[in-house]
Amino acid sequence: MYNIGIDLGGTNIKVGVVNDDFKIVGKSNIKTDLPRPAEEIADSIAKGVELACKEAGIDVKDINSIGIGTPGVADRNTGVVLYSCNLGFNNTDLGGLLKHRLGTDIYVENDANVAAYGEVLGGAAKGYKDVVVITLGTGVGGGIIIGGKIYTGFNFCGAELGHVVIEYNGRQCNCGRKGCFEAYSSATALITATKKAMEENKDSAMWNIAGSIDKVDGKTAFDAMRAGDKSGKAVVDEYLNYLGCGLTNVVNTFQPEMLLIGGGICKEGDYLTKPLEEYIKRESYCINPERSTVLGICKLGNDAGIVGAANLYRLKD
Repeated sequence: MYNIGIDLGGTNIKVGVVNDDFKIVGKSNIKTDLPRPAEEIADSIAKGVELACKEAGIDVKDINSIGIGTPGVADRNTGVVLYSCNLGFNNTDLGGLLKHRLGTDIYVENDANVAAYGEVLGGAAKGYKDVVVITLGTGVGGGIIIGGKIYTGFNFCGAELGHVVIEYNGRQCNCGRKGCFEAYSSATALITATKKAMEENKDSAMWNIAGSIDKVDGKTAFDAMRAGDKSGKAVVDEYLNYLGCGLTNVVNTFQPEMLLIGGGICKEGDYLTKPLEEYIKRESYCINPERSTVLGICKLGNDAGIVGAANLYRLKD
């Protein structure tokens, strides 16, 4: 049996045909080309489905269901995107638009939630039922899986873990609050802190590593730390302390079997995970070390959203 998973982003519409082993057997990629009406986006999604099916060597009629991971807030039961500032959707019946075009069952869910679900089904958290996934990118995303099902809260707005405050009245966050987890632990926050440290330390190795302040990325401070640079180490230490604080809050709130982190920063490997494991072990409320949360790294990367979205039909009420 085949199902379609769609990662609907602000830049690209990524479509995958997924089999029962949670493997992607056909793909397509179409530009989202914003801004434009939802009807036109639905046309592009339908085209992407046709192309992915062609690559997989199957007919669209062979598809069991189609799932979509979208930015913003979505009602999985109705297929309506309640709000997505990135796409310009407001109470948009995306499910209905695609049902009309493709004639099969459509399921719509938040993109971070479906990525977490994908990791549970076929990724690093396979075999676990209670999992929290934190993605470290432009912001800090969250996905919560409880008892093998996606948790969204009664209003579909749950799992916005990036907007839990870790420093009262701290840095300004784009959401309007101050001191959010996202403002300290996103890749954006790390880059901002790196640039600030470079401005304050003109002799830092970070200047040679980056080449210029405009070329700073999430690796710059880590590379400088490994080279013995004190200011690079200070940036990394501060970043890991804030990240450890936020992750420990997640552990203390949910006590999941596994806590996964994802994003480009995870390529730092042990330089990232070892200090975080020590921090969480030291700070988390756990009375039985043999039943403590396992910290892991996301495995599926950009395919997690496709795999998770393709299997939303499994969560049908």
